Amino acid sequence: MDLKILEIASHTDNNKVLEKFTHYSKNKNLICGDEMEISLTVKDNIVKDMGYECNSCVYCQASVSLLSRKIKDKNIEEIRTFVQNAEKMFGDVKSNLDKHWKDFKQLLDKKNTSRKECLLLPLKTVVKALKI
Repeated sequence: MDLKILEIASHTDNNKVLEKFTHYSKNKNLICGDEMEISLTVKDNIVKDMGYECNSCVYCQASVSLLSRKIKDKNIEEIRTFVQNAEKMFGDVKSNLDKHWKDFKQLLDKKNTSRKECLLLPLKTVVKALKI
């Protein structure tokens, strides 16, 4: 396992349930059993805060940890575009990833294809919460 994944997963500042959230979703990876709960505070189509709780592998934890830091102060449309491009990163297709999201290149990479569903679970849960 890549030590960088462990380092990313160790950032747990946003591992919490927001008290006054505007959006919420719970999701489960049926392949491995990872579970994810995400709460968001959104104002004027901008994500102001994100909290998460998960019972999951380190790959999923790294993905949600990074997402929780990168999603703040982002417009819902920017998030939707990022999620659409994220899945393409596992293949040979070159994706247009905005500079802000470039840290995800370490996770959403062909070398982690076997953990694709684990890495995408947080993104899918945010999409479900935001209904985008």
